[in-house]
Amino acid sequence: MTGELTDDEEATMTTTADSRPPALQPLTGPVPGYAQTLSLSPSSVAVARMSVRTTLACWDLEGMTDDVVSVVSELVTNAVQHARPAGAPPEEPGRCRLTLERPEPATVWVSVADPSRRRVVRREPDDSAESGRGLAVVDGLAARWLVQPSRTGKTVWVELRADV
Repeated sequence: MTGELTDDEEATMTTTADSRPPALQPLTGPVPGYAQTLSLSPSSVAVARMSVRTTLACWDLEGMTDDVVSVVSELVTNAVQHARPAGAPPEEPGRCRLTLERPEPATVWVSVADPSRRRVVRREPDDSAESGRGLAVVDGLAARWLVQPSRTGKTVWVELRADV
Protein backbone atom coordinates (compact mmCIF):
# COMPACT_ATOMS: atom_id res chain seq x y z
CA MET A 1 0.00 0.00 0.00
CA THR A 2 1.44 3.35 -1.05
CA GLY A 3 -0.62 5.52 1.24
CA GLU A 4 -2.19 7.30 -1.74
CA LEU A 5 -5.93 7.24 -2.29
CA THR A 6 -7.51 6.05 -5.50
CA ASP A 7 -9.81 8.43 -7.38
CA ASP A 8 -12.83 6.50 -6.10
CA GLU A 9 -11.65 6.79 -2.50
CA GLU A 10 -10.91 10.49 -2.95
CA ALA A 11 -14.35 11.04 -4.48
CA THR A 12 -16.07 9.69 -1.38
CA MET A 13 -14.30 12.19 0.85
CA THR A 14 -15.92 15.63 1.04
CA THR A 15 -15.87 18.56 3.37
CA THR A 16 -19.63 19.08 3.25
CA ALA A 17 -22.37 17.46 5.31
CA ASP A 18 -23.69 15.60 2.24
CA SER A 19 -21.18 12.85 1.42
CA ARG A 20 -22.56 12.17 -2.07
CA PRO A 21 -20.79 13.85 -4.99
CA PRO A 22 -22.94 16.30 -6.94
CA ALA A 23 -24.74 14.62 -9.81
CA LEU A 24 -23.92 15.13 -13.46
CA GLN A 25 -26.87 16.86 -15.07
CA PRO A 26 -27.64 16.35 -18.78
CA LEU A 27 -27.65 19.52 -20.84
CA THR A 28 -30.64 20.40 -22.96
CA GLY A 29 -29.58 21.74 -26.32
CA PRO A 30 -28.29 20.78 -29.73
CA VAL A 31 -24.99 19.34 -28.41
CA PRO A 32 -24.91 16.28 -26.11
CA GLY A 33 -23.38 17.19 -22.79
CA TYR A 34 -23.35 17.08 -19.03
CA ALA A 35 -22.67 19.72 -16.39
CA GLN A 36 -21.83 19.52 -12.72
CA THR A 37 -21.44 22.16 -10.03
CA LEU A 38 -18.50 21.46 -7.73
CA SER A 39 -17.30 23.07 -4.54
CA LEU A 40 -13.94 24.82 -4.67
CA SER A 41 -12.44 22.17 -2.41
CA PRO A 42 -9.63 19.71 -3.18
CA SER A 43 -11.97 16.69 -3.11
CA SER A 44 -13.79 18.10 -6.14
CA VAL A 45 -10.85 17.27 -8.40
CA ALA A 46 -11.40 13.54 -7.85
CA VAL A 47 -15.15 13.96 -8.38
CA ALA A 48 -14.47 15.75 -11.67
CA ARG A 49 -12.14 12.96 -12.84
CA MET A 50 -14.79 10.36 -12.03
CA SER A 51 -17.38 12.38 -13.96
CA VAL A 52 -15.12 12.55 -17.01
CA ARG A 53 -14.59 8.79 -16.97
CA THR A 54 -18.33 8.17 -16.66
CA THR A 55 -19.24 10.61 -19.42
CA LEU A 56 -16.62 9.36 -21.88
CA ALA A 57 -17.67 5.75 -21.25
CA CYS A 58 -21.28 6.71 -22.03
CA TRP A 59 -20.11 8.36 -25.24
CA ASP A 60 -17.88 5.39 -26.15
CA LEU A 61 -14.84 7.69 -26.12
CA GLU A 62 -12.68 5.78 -23.62
CA GLY A 63 -9.62 6.37 -25.84
CA MET A 64 -9.76 10.06 -24.91
CA THR A 65 -10.02 9.45 -21.16
CA ASP A 66 -6.40 10.10 -20.17
CA ASP A 67 -6.20 13.41 -22.04
CA VAL A 68 -9.60 14.71 -20.93
CA VAL A 69 -8.97 13.65 -17.31
CA SER A 70 -5.62 15.47 -17.36
CA VAL A 71 -7.18 18.67 -18.70
CA VAL A 72 -10.11 18.57 -16.27
CA SER A 73 -7.77 17.85 -13.34
CA GLU A 74 -5.68 20.90 -14.23
CA LEU A 75 -8.66 23.22 -14.73
CA VAL A 76 -10.53 22.19 -11.58
CA THR A 77 -7.29 22.28 -9.55
CA ASN A 78 -6.63 25.82 -10.82
CA ALA A 79 -10.16 26.85 -9.85
CA VAL A 80 -9.76 25.32 -6.37
CA GLN A 81 -6.38 27.00 -5.84
CA HIS A 82 -7.03 30.40 -7.37
CA ALA A 83 -10.80 31.08 -7.48
CA ARG A 84 -11.73 30.28 -3.90
CA PRO A 85 -12.81 33.53 -2.23
CA ALA A 86 -10.28 34.88 0.27
CA GLY A 87 -11.29 33.99 3.80
CA ALA A 88 -14.06 31.63 2.68
CA PRO A 89 -15.12 29.29 5.48
CA PRO A 90 -14.53 25.56 4.84
CA GLU A 91 -18.26 24.88 4.82
CA GLU A 92 -18.81 27.36 1.96
CA PRO A 93 -15.70 27.48 -0.25
CA GLY A 94 -17.47 28.73 -3.39
CA ARG A 95 -18.36 26.82 -6.54
CA CYS A 96 -17.20 26.11 -10.06
CA ARG A 97 -19.10 24.51 -12.92
CA LEU A 98 -17.67 21.71 -15.04
CA THR A 99 -19.27 21.15 -18.44
CA LEU A 100 -18.49 18.35 -20.91
CA GLU A 101 -19.95 18.47 -24.41
CA ARG A 102 -19.61 16.34 -27.54
CA PRO A 103 -20.22 18.55 -30.58
CA GLU A 104 -18.90 15.90 -32.99
CA PRO A 105 -18.37 12.13 -32.64
CA ALA A 106 -14.63 12.45 -31.86
CA THR A 107 -14.54 15.90 -30.23
CA VAL A 108 -15.03 16.86 -26.58
CA TRP A 109 -15.45 20.37 -25.26
CA VAL A 110 -14.53 20.93 -21.62
CA SER A 111 -15.26 24.11 -19.73
CA VAL A 112 -14.75 25.14 -16.14
CA ALA A 113 -16.44 28.34 -15.00
CA ASP A 114 -15.39 29.92 -11.71
CA PRO A 115 -16.23 33.12 -9.83
CA SER A 116 -12.75 34.65 -10.03
CA ARG A 117 -11.90 37.46 -12.41
CA ARG A 118 -8.18 36.82 -11.94
CA ARG A 119 -6.41 36.39 -15.24
CA VAL A 120 -5.19 32.95 -16.22
CA VAL A 121 -1.41 33.09 -16.50
CA ARG A 122 0.70 30.41 -18.14
CA ARG A 123 3.96 30.16 -16.24
CA GLU A 124 7.31 28.80 -17.32
CA PRO A 125 8.52 27.11 -14.12
CA ASP A 126 12.09 25.92 -13.73
CA ASP A 127 12.82 22.20 -13.71
CA SER A 128 12.76 21.94 -9.90
CA ALA A 129 9.35 23.63 -9.45
CA GLU A 130 6.59 21.40 -8.09
CA SER A 131 3.75 23.32 -9.73
CA GLY A 132 3.04 25.77 -12.50
CA ARG A 133 2.87 23.40 -15.48
CA GLY A 134 -0.92 23.00 -15.66
CA LEU A 135 -1.64 25.33 -18.54
CA ALA A 136 1.33 23.94 -20.49
CA VAL A 137 -0.29 20.50 -20.12
CA VAL A 138 -3.63 21.90 -21.30
CA ASP A 139 -1.94 23.64 -24.24
CA GLY A 140 -0.13 20.44 -25.23
CA LEU A 141 -3.28 18.29 -25.19
CA ALA A 142 -5.85 20.72 -26.57
CA ALA A 143 -6.74 21.30 -30.20
CA ARG A 144 -7.51 24.83 -28.97
CA TRP A 145 -8.40 26.60 -25.74
CA LEU A 146 -9.40 30.03 -24.53
CA VAL A 147 -10.44 32.01 -21.48
CA GLN A 148 -13.71 33.92 -21.58
CA PRO A 149 -14.10 36.61 -18.91
CA SER A 150 -17.61 37.34 -17.69
CA ARG A 151 -19.22 39.73 -15.24
CA THR A 152 -19.34 36.90 -12.68
CA GLY A 153 -15.84 35.45 -13.21
CA LYS A 154 -14.41 33.51 -16.10
CA THR A 155 -14.69 30.29 -18.08
CA VAL A 156 -11.75 28.29 -19.37
CA TRP A 157 -12.84 26.38 -22.47
CA VAL A 158 -10.86 23.54 -24.11
CA GLU A 159 -11.44 21.48 -27.24
CA LEU A 160 -9.96 17.99 -27.41
CA ARG A 161 -10.08 15.65 -30.40
CA ALA A 162 -9.64 11.92 -30.59
CA ASP A 163 -6.96 10.54 -32.84
CA VAL A 164 -9.02 9.18 -35.71
